[in-house]
Amino acid sequence: MKLTLKKYKEQLPDWPQKGHYIMAQYDDEKIVVYQSYKRAIGEFAVKNQYFGGGFSLERMTWIKPNFLWMMYRNGWGTKEGQECVLAIHLKLDAFKKYLENSIVSSYNDDLGISREMWQKQVKESSVRLQWDPDHDPFGNKLERKAIQIGLRNQHIHSFAKEDIILIENISDFVQEQYQFVLNDDLDQLVIPEEKPLLFDDEVLNRKLNLK
Repeated sequence: MKLTLKKYKEQLPDWPQKGHYIMAQYDDEKIVVYQSYKRAIGEFAVKNQYFGGGFSLERMTWIKPNFLWMMYRNGWGTKEGQECVLAIHLKLDAFKKYLENSIVSSYNDDLGISREMWQKQVKESSVRLQWDPDHDPFGNKLERKAIQIGLRNQHIHSFAKEDIILIENISDFVQEQYQFVLNDDLDQLVIPEEKPLLFDDEVLNRKLNLK
């Protein structure tokens, strides 16, 4: 695996406890996001290094940069149709472009526009942005908010091929680490090393409510 790993408990003291954060593994060129699929789709993606085969370009696909949030959603790769867990190394510029074009999935007064205008933007947008409670390894909700990004139309086409640097199948790693969770042994749990992502673009940071 190309992921940088670190013990879960060693990372905890450096993580923010509440607020909106993009927790991710990234550098100046790339960011890792996660998805889970049935084996046929995942194996095609790893073999060909792009999404095709049974992958639908006609429906929205959701990417998650936060490993533990993905583990909450896919039950550590145990849910039906989510057995193949992928780590997708994306171009950071592409990830930023998604966010610049995103519309939040739920309305609030802080958006500074009417509900009608927001509904129009959601209908027209190709990128959906959603904040949800982050979760610990056992699936318990945290105060910190985690991000997921829905892509469709032209953005799902660019995501599926042009924006990808590397696709890794990390299913075996996920199952190995899940055993420590099942045994309530978080001292041994190792996960991808993550830290909060902030952009040089203050306008984008404000749009995303990042600290």
